[in-house]
Amino acid sequence: MSDALFTPDGGRFVPSEHARGPWDPAAMHGGPTAALMGGAMESLPSETAMTVVRTTIEILRPVPLRPVSVSARIERNGRRVQFLSASVSDGDTELCRASAWRIRVADVDLGLQPLEHYDFAGPDASTPHVPDSEGPAFHRTGVEMRYARGSFTELGPATVWIRLAMPVVAGETPTPLQRTLAAADFGNGVSAVVPWGQFLFINTDLTVATLSIAQGAWIGLEARTELGGQGCGVAYSRLWDERRPIGHSIQSLLVERL
Repeated sequence: MSDALFTPDGGRFVPSEHARGPWDPAAMHGGPTAALMGGAMESLPSETAMTVVRTTIEILRPVPLRPVSVSARIERNGRRVQFLSASVSDGDTELCRASAWRIRVADVDLGLQPLEHYDFAGPDASTPHVPDSEGPAFHRTGVEMRYARGSFTELGPATVWIRLAMPVVAGETPTPLQRTLAAADFGNGVSAVVPWGQFLFINTDLTVATLSIAQGAWIGLEARTELGGQGCGVAYSRLWDERRPIGHSIQSLLVERL
């Protein structure tokens, strides 16, 4: 089994078992797919230095744990702002779609005070997550998780540090955007308000808005989930690196009793 989430092969990307999701053993976790599309979009050319500030992933159907194709394009070009898109497909079937805004990087003196530091334990002082089994899956072997508040077995809001345990694509160093997208997709799982094994609370999308480029390997999530009475809900996360807040994420949830 490859020590990467994906291995390139003739224009397609072959997933390892580390990309498996928690809901269906034959389907991928949303994090690897989001990171794969994020990397494809940020590799598109630009005349000036740019950074992705908002990414939205639309999960059109479950992504099977088999080779997929990825495409990306510039929808609206510009020197200061670009609008990008990407798609993951299985043959002729589109599985996921992404869009992103990319903005030029500039040193702008706004005269503002530095953003606050987090008031919870950092990754070194947080409690390591103990997986429910040793079976390969993204939430078990694809990432390392450490809880500053709450735990995987406790219902309700949680604060957790997450870092990739391996490259997204074999032979490539994950970018800050890929690390952020891969971690942000855990918001609904780490802040569950109904029991695992009794309910399905799967996200149909993921939107990540960033105000700073993540520094370092660890991404922190202050996550909470709110459920309505119509079988739907929303998971919110404030995102951090080890120095400062870096953005926010939101997921729409389909909720059902199993």
